[in-house]
Amino acid sequence: MPDIVITEFMDEDAIREALSGFDVAYDPGLVDRPDDLRAALAGARGLIVRNRTQVSAALLAAGPALRVVGRLGVGLDNIDQGACRDRGITVIPATGANDVSVAEYVIATAMLLLRGAYGATADVAAGAWPRGRLMGREIAGKRLGLVGYGSIARETAQRAAALGMEVTAYDPFLPAGHPAWSPSWGRVASLPLDDLVAGADVLSLHVPLTDATRGLIDAAMLARLPKGAILINAARGGVADEAAVAEALKEGHLGGAALDVFDREPLPAEAGAVFAGCPNLILTPHIAGVTVESNVRVSQMIARAVAGALGTSERPV
Repeated sequence: MPDIVITEFMDEDAIREALSGFDVAYDPGLVDRPDDLRAALAGARGLIVRNRTQVSAALLAAGPALRVVGRLGVGLDNIDQGACRDRGITVIPATGANDVSVAEYVIATAMLLLRGAYGATADVAAGAWPRGRLMGREIAGKRLGLVGYGSIARETAQRAAALGMEVTAYDPFLPAGHPAWSPSWGRVASLPLDDLVAGADVLSLHVPLTDATRGLIDAAMLARLPKGAILINAARGGVADEAAVAEALKEGHLGGAALDVFDREPLPAEAGAVFAGCPNLILTPHIAGVTVESNVRVSQMIARAVAGALGTSERPV
């Protein structure tokens, strides 16, 4: 029986280097075979997952020897942390390892949506010259509103400021005197949520999915945004109301949106149908934090942490 079970994709060099000596079952398809997953956990002490594996109390029960769950990412909404605490199971997220990847995604999609010219390849190749309708907007001078001001938002803020954006943020859990509000490269204005939204040319979400944040960006909140504003959600599905986003795009109030996360993942075709006909929309499959580089960093961090938590490749007698 395996000692460590890995249910989703991971850098294989990290597995070989950090988990050598452990009996490892690495099968990225296990997430889609629940019976096989439960069977694999029978004697396992470690479990490594991404965001699709639902680490519920029932799944934990299939692994009576489990001591540690490693999360290849930072969001923990797919892990029953209470059940882990009750069992004495340590949960380890890859905090900080994919910050740069997500920050670059936010800036790249903001520039893409503001400019609006990069989908013209087929028209230009066919002999059209649609310059009039493709006059976009610069990112310089725009106001970026960050909902949540943790480590990823701070990486995003630094890049935005370097491009000439005015950066504002809402984070009720970060004290007013915290040094993050006055970084070496400039200043970030702390605003109430309603004021932040009302003044944002680009609104980017950086909060976990909780009871308090579910549906936070609803139709009423979207209506507070200035006409033509851009919305980016690379945080968690369910924070933004997908149907309300689609309607705001179709009505022309939103100037664009990039959604990397969804209330249900993978996004079912019937749920995705709400986006049919939406202009200036980018949908991506929860990939903002996954680059070649971040996959290596995340995998190395979690492989080493899980190995350290188990302490030895020898099973307890």
